[in-house]
Amino acid sequence: MMRIYIIFVSVFIFTVSSVSGQTLAENVKEHQLANGASLLMVERRDSPTVAAYISFRVGAVNETSSERGTAHLLEHMLFKGTKTLGTTDYAQEKRLIDQCEALGRKIDELKNDPHADPQELQRLHARLAEMQEKHRRFVVKDEFSRIYAENGGVGYNAFTGKDQTTYLINLPANKLELWAAIESDRLQNAVFREFYTERDVVREERRRSYETNPDGLLYETLLATAYKVHPYRDPIIGWESDIENLSPDKIRSFFSKYYTPVNMVITLVGDFDSTEAIALVEKYFGRLAPGVPVPRVVDKEPPQRSERRVAIDFDAEPRLMIAFHKPTMPHHDDYVFDIIMQVLTDGRTSRLYRSLVVEQELASDVGVFGAPGSRYDNLMVLSLTPRHTCSCSDVEQAVYKELDRLKTEPLSNSEIDKARKQITTSMLRGLKNNSGLARTLSSYHVLGDWRYLVDYEKKLKTVSAEDIMAVAKRYLHADNRTVVSLSKGEQG
Repeated sequence: MMRIYIIFVSVFIFTVSSVSGQTLAENVKEHQLANGASLLMVERRDSPTVAAYISFRVGAVNETSSERGTAHLLEHMLFKGTKTLGTTDYAQEKRLIDQCEALGRKIDELKNDPHADPQELQRLHARLAEMQEKHRRFVVKDEFSRIYAENGGVGYNAFTGKDQTTYLINLPANKLELWAAIESDRLQNAVFREFYTERDVVREERRRSYETNPDGLLYETLLATAYKVHPYRDPIIGWESDIENLSPDKIRSFFSKYYTPVNMVITLVGDFDSTEAIALVEKYFGRLAPGVPVPRVVDKEPPQRSERRVAIDFDAEPRLMIAFHKPTMPHHDDYVFDIIMQVLTDGRTSRLYRSLVVEQELASDVGVFGAPGSRYDNLMVLSLTPRHTCSCSDVEQAVYKELDRLKTEPLSNSEIDKARKQITTSMLRGLKNNSGLARTLSSYHVLGDWRYLVDYEKKLKTVSAEDIMAVAKRYLHADNRTVVSLSKGEQG
């Protein structure tokens, strides 16, 4: 797992470079298509490029127990092409796809049958490999990427989260219609070719990122321990048994239910005319059927009543994560947590860094992030790496001393102001480029409304020293705490 420090914050006064003095609120133009799709636009004329993002209000949190890992695998499959892109002859290819899926379906049935004939399974695997080899003759690999690259596109990618899924590209401004044609075709005519091959790729990804990776294993265990009911507990990639039982039918069903305009946010930032962009988006995406909204998750995590603790025995350098349940945005306490997290670990003068790394020399690295999503109540996670001469227990106790200070010693106004400025400066830096602004607008609108950004700085300024002490007392205590440590020789 890559260590990602996520604090969903931004600022009210954001000056768009091409329109001096105007705020973000004045520069974002919004258009709603009749089929429910949302279009956000910010015109920036300083370079002839456009960042184009398409996000869906669906992620791993929306999966049922029988389809965990579907959103992530679907992201992979949507790079495989359409009926016209990625194939030399779709009519012939379709017959082979159907045959591969029939064989794969039979294999999946038998592998879960304890009485299945091993020789029959072996025969079916051999037959599937033979059909896959025939099918490859019709497949044009990475055609989306090739077309974009040949037309100046960069950063073509996608990511799946707990709450959303996003597809993105940065391309020359005069290629915006090419983007609209490709992406609308992908939504209408996607072909999930090479499914079983890609499923094996994801299984290997899981092995590398979680099962044999100490950081991934630590984080996955933390979520599965901190959450007992809410689907935030499950990994985005799915558990091993989930992945190996995903099917083309499950993928298609998830896609047809949720990848629809009513759940879609299109965000464009760059050198274009908004009126022309609206006409272009209407032309290519307006013909899509609306679909139905993704239902809210009704599972609710009950209050944690006592500390939860897991120790992982793994042949790696020790590391530690400590998590506390907290509200998500726009709850006022979430703004308070933004200040707390900034004060604790951002920079060499932050409290935990100064105390644990510099003064006591207990840790070599400290960090904090909000996880695992932001649509539902989430966690503040502290991530710490003990020095080779120290134990996880030494570091843990030192952390609690610093957290207790937040409950009993009011932060000075200067420390709070410094944290606010650091937050706004960091976010401004991220919003300077087209892609950073597009990603931020897209994420917030998928989670609720991009206008959350407009009031953010004003709300952050209402956070007082008394608020911080109250929130620390309310959430940063043992009964609300989950601790996972990893080191060689640990015993759970």
